[in-house]
Amino acid sequence: MRKVSSFAVPHLQEYTKTSFSLISKDFISHFSSLLSTSTNPINGYQQISPQSSNTHLKSCSKTQSLHFSNVKTQQSQAFNTLVEQNPSQLSSRQRKIKERSQLEEAFESAKTIQEMIQVFQEMEVSFDERELGLPCLRIGLKLDQEGEDPEKALSFANKALNVLDRDDKLSLPLAMTLQLLGSTCYSLKRFSDSLGYLNRANRVLDKLVKDGSCSDEDVRPILHAVQLELCNTKTAMGRREEALANLRKSLELKEMTLERDSKELGKSNRDVAEAYVAILHFKEALPFCLKALDIHKAQLGQNSVEVAHDRRLLGVIYTGLEEHEKALEQNQLSQKVLKNWGLDTDLLRAEIDAANMQIALGRYDEAINTLKVVVQQTGRESEDRAMIFISMAKALCNQEKFMDAEKCLEIASGILGKKEKTSPVEVAEAYMEISMLYETMDKFEAAISLLKRTLAMLEKLPQEQHSVGSVSARVGWLLLLTGGVQHAIPFLEDAAERLKESFGSKHYAVGYVYNNLGAAYLELDRPQSAAQVFAYAKDIMDVSLGPHHTDTIEACQNLSKAYAAMGSYQLAINFQEKAIEAWEGHGPSAVDELKEAHRLLEQLKKKASGVSDGNMMKALPLANSSEHIVVSAIERQRNATKMLNQ
Repeated sequence: MRKVSSFAVPHLQEYTKTSFSLISKDFISHFSSLLSTSTNPINGYQQISPQSSNTHLKSCSKTQSLHFSNVKTQQSQAFNTLVEQNPSQLSSRQRKIKERSQLEEAFESAKTIQEMIQVFQEMEVSFDERELGLPCLRIGLKLDQEGEDPEKALSFANKALNVLDRDDKLSLPLAMTLQLLGSTCYSLKRFSDSLGYLNRANRVLDKLVKDGSCSDEDVRPILHAVQLELCNTKTAMGRREEALANLRKSLELKEMTLERDSKELGKSNRDVAEAYVAILHFKEALPFCLKALDIHKAQLGQNSVEVAHDRRLLGVIYTGLEEHEKALEQNQLSQKVLKNWGLDTDLLRAEIDAANMQIALGRYDEAINTLKVVVQQTGRESEDRAMIFISMAKALCNQEKFMDAEKCLEIASGILGKKEKTSPVEVAEAYMEISMLYETMDKFEAAISLLKRTLAMLEKLPQEQHSVGSVSARVGWLLLLTGGVQHAIPFLEDAAERLKESFGSKHYAVGYVYNNLGAAYLELDRPQSAAQVFAYAKDIMDVSLGPHHTDTIEACQNLSKAYAAMGSYQLAINFQEKAIEAWEGHGPSAVDELKEAHRLLEQLKKKASGVSDGNMMKALPLANSSEHIVVSAIERQRNATKMLNQ
């Protein structure tokens, strides 16, 4: 798979036509032809094809102080004279000029990385170190693009940096070298180093534009590569919200470069939609997916493979938005195209998606019949077969046929257990879904055991820290639900930190974790800690769900209970009154909740005035309060954690 560096290479060649003679026209042509097929190593983003700029050399040549910048013309003129002379008549200086010119031409004509390195080794004898910065960069980019020896690519990148990063002089080659260092460090899983180099590359490019050394057009192709590498690196570090911002920036750069209806823009819009789906922002994903669909329909027609992929993603988005009929419609349209193209693997997975959509619509028998047909198309040990049995179990659980559902899950687990080493991410995702089905059947010990097994797999994968946070949250919740409060707290605390890193501090999943953590603290008679995390939960849900969402109201009431447990009755009353006001906005649909909220408020007022009776004391004990907090949120928590693991 092509590296992002592949599109920095042509820009380097364009840039150095007048500033450094060792960049060949053939090399430009070669890498330009690769741009149409190059893809990003993590998410498969289609790469931007930088447009040639005639102004590029004029506006940026001032930033290059390399000794070799104007030597080519002088050497060529001298060499043209020398070739007419008898070699025996050449002076030592003239022979050196001739040798250098021959090495330049040999480097230019080198087709493979081995040839380039061989010529470079000869150049090291004839050229000064400061003249070899750009050849090092070019070799490093080529190595990074091929992806077979990141250590060697890193070595050449460091050599280039030693030459180009001198005297506080900023340049495009310096930015490209920093981007290369970021890319190679990413390949070596040195994500923190990668992030440092890429952030510096970003700053260098910004300064080049601001001080007028380069125009936006000159910087844009390199900046695009930097943004994609930042997206990859932050994704690998679990910082998905930040990664999405970089991906959005790369799309904006493409929109400035490509035609409005370009096929590449269609795919880039789909990439952004997929990134939003990955962090469960289905509403934000929808317009990007629809735009991708419009572009691909206009450019490729209704029956193209790209349109089929767009429709399948659209089905996932509509499922996330709980618009299941629309989801099924898009899935069926996608299936028709995939079938026509003979894409059996994609078609099979679309059929599994369709069965899951039928389950969401309550059409369980129809889903089971779909799966019975599809399972016959799979191998006995295939992951797809395991997923079919998981979906079958889901349908059977909804029909309360728990024994049959368990048998399906046993078959799926048996297949998946053999693939833990070869496909850890896919297996972990399947285990998470199986554990949720065990929860549905109230088999909590089995669910917890499988989730802990999943954690052990995911913790070894740096790029899956968001999943580690999600699984930790579920383990903590299940332990809390089954009475293992003390054991639940470390899982919930760890989950809160990881999910904040991955999804942002205001994501609703973080709010749910804090809500459960507060319940655990109350259970252990730590009301001050409970009040603190309940306050966090309420603030997060105010932002992510809105102040009138039922879960936000519950967080507000939980905060009231925590303050009551601390004896801070006035604060407890204030938050309970806010909860009542929010319930009133729900109208007739929340009559029972409003009645209960008024009852709690009256009890708080009695407690605040020093009036106490037996009934009131039954309403406010810590154990009962925490149990109510957990149990009342079970269904919403189950839905939230399920979505986190899709």
